[in-house]
Amino acid sequence: MPVARSRTAPRRLLVGAVAATALATSACSGVAHPDGAAGAAYELTATTPVAAGGIDSFTWSLFAEPTSIDYAYSFDFPPNQILANVCESLLRWNPDLTTSPSLATSFSNPTPTSWVYQIRPGVHFHDGTVLTADDVVASLRRNLDPAVAGDWTYPYRNVQSVDRTGAMEVTVTLKTPDSTFNKYMAASPGTVESAATLAKDGKDYGNPADGVNCTGPFSFSSWTSGQSLVIKRFDDYWNPDLKAKSAEVKFVFLSDPTTRVNAFRTGEVDGGWMVPPDAYGQLRASSAGTLYFGQNTTVADEVVNNLKGPLGDPRVRQALLMAIDRKGIVAAGAGGVGEVADSLVTGNTWNGAPGSAAADARKALPAYPYDPAKAKTLAQQAGVTGQKVVIATSPLDSQTTIITQAVAQAATDIGLKPEIDTISADKYTALFTDPAAREGIDLFLTFWYTSITDPLDMYGSLQTGAFSNYGNWSDPDFDKAVDQAVGAYDPAAHAAATQQVQQIAMTKLPWLPLYTEPVSVFLGKRITGVQPSIAYLYYPWAAQIGAKG
Repeated sequence: MPVARSRTAPRRLLVGAVAATALATSACSGVAHPDGAAGAAYELTATTPVAAGGIDSFTWSLFAEPTSIDYAYSFDFPPNQILANVCESLLRWNPDLTTSPSLATSFSNPTPTSWVYQIRPGVHFHDGTVLTADDVVASLRRNLDPAVAGDWTYPYRNVQSVDRTGAMEVTVTLKTPDSTFNKYMAASPGTVESAATLAKDGKDYGNPADGVNCTGPFSFSSWTSGQSLVIKRFDDYWNPDLKAKSAEVKFVFLSDPTTRVNAFRTGEVDGGWMVPPDAYGQLRASSAGTLYFGQNTTVADEVVNNLKGPLGDPRVRQALLMAIDRKGIVAAGAGGVGEVADSLVTGNTWNGAPGSAAADARKALPAYPYDPAKAKTLAQQAGVTGQKVVIATSPLDSQTTIITQAVAQAATDIGLKPEIDTISADKYTALFTDPAAREGIDLFLTFWYTSITDPLDMYGSLQTGAFSNYGNWSDPDFDKAVDQAVGAYDPAAHAAATQQVQQIAMTKLPWLPLYTEPVSVFLGKRITGVQPSIAYLYYPWAAQIGAKG
C-alpha cells in the first residue's frame, strides 16, 4: 500500500538553498575531476591530513542557529552537524557512505518483520550513567509518539513495536518487511538518549538551557542564544578511535555569507561546511586555509507543485527540463563546481547495489539534453502555448536567483508565460509544510539530500499521499514498485525494483532534477583531520579535527 511520509518540518529542503549562497565570480580551475573529465573544476577529497596532535579548541561557523537540538526535530544542517558529535545512533554512517556498528555491536534480521540489535555494554552517557537496552527502547519509541510528532516518523511508518528482548537486546517488530529501516539506524532515527533524561526534560528536551545527554565524543556545554553553542570533549567516551582531539568546539551563528567568508579569511573562524560558491576562488587562493570538496547526495530540483495546470502533462515537464540550461546554471550559480543531474538521486546512493545494477540503472535512464527547439515542439504538441506558470523564489542568494531566471527563460522558450513570485524567506519555508502556502504556485526550488545510501530515501517521498509529495503526484505503478523495493531484502531484487522506481520517476518527472554539487568545507591553517562527506550530518567529524603539523 502507498505510505504517507509524515514530517512536521522538512527544513533541510529550503536550507540547502539558503546555505549554498551566491553567484561564483570565478570557478576553480586546473583540477582533475574524480571521473577524469577534461576541464572539470574540482576534485573530491576523501580525507584531509591527519591531525598532528590535540588542540585546546577551534571555532566553527553555522549559517543559522538551530531551533532545537532534540534529535526528533533535527532534520536540518545546523542541528545535525552539532548532534553528529554529541549523540550517537545504533549504527554509524561513515564518510565513505558505508554503515558500521556503533551503539549496537551487531544486528540481525531473523524474520522479514524483525530487526534485532545487540547493545554495546560499558557505554556511558555524559552524566556518567551507563547505557542500557531500556534507553534504546525509550529513544526509538519517541519516533512513534504522535505527541512528539517528530521529523523522522517516515522511517518508522512500518514499525509495530520496539521492545527490550534481552538484558542488552532490543527488537524492532515491523508490520511489513522494510529493507530501509535498518539503514536509517545510522542516522537521526537511530539516535539513543538517556531514558531518564527524556523523562525528566519532557517537552523541554534539547532546549538551550539543558541541551542533551548522549554518548558521543563531545558533550553539550553551553548555548548562548543568537551567538554560539559550545561542546566539550567527553573524556569517558567509549571509542578510542574517535576520541576527540580538541578539548572544545565553539559553533558560531553567522547567517550572512560575506561575514562567514571574511571570518574564514581573517582566522576569526577556523572552519565551516557549505562554503558560499562565490567564495570558492578567493578561498582556494587564500593563505588562511584550504577549501575541500567531498561526497554528497544532494540534488537541486524544481518541485512541480501544480499538476492541474500546463505542467500536468508529462510532455510539458519533459520539455521544460530539456529547455533549462543546466550546464549554464552550474557554471554561473555553482561556481562550475557540480554536474548536470541525470536523476533525482546521486550515483553514490546506489553504492550498495550488487554487480552492474547501478550502471545498468544509469544507462536505462531517459536523457533530457539541452535542446530548446525540440522542447518547444514537444510543448506545442501538448497544446500549452501561451499558458501561465508561476515560479516561486525568494531573495536568498544569487544562486537561487540564477536558477529561477534560467527556469523562467526555459518556460518562455517552450511557449509558456512564466511569472516569478518572489516571497520572503519565512514564507518560502512554509511551502514545505503548508499546502495553503503552495496554492497558485507551479514550481519551486529545493535541494534534497538522502540520509541513507539508498535511492528509496528520495523516491519514497513521491509515493501517493507522502508528506513531501508536494504536487500530490500519483502513479499506481510507481507506488507498487516502491513498495516492492522496500519489501525486498535480497540485494538484486531490491536493486531491480528500485531501478523500476527510478525509471518511472524520470519518465514522468514529478520533480525536475537540475544539478548535483559536492560537499564543501573550509579548514583554517590551524586545523586538519576532517573527512569531507555528507555523512558529517551523522558522523562525529569534529572528533578527528586537531592541530596541523
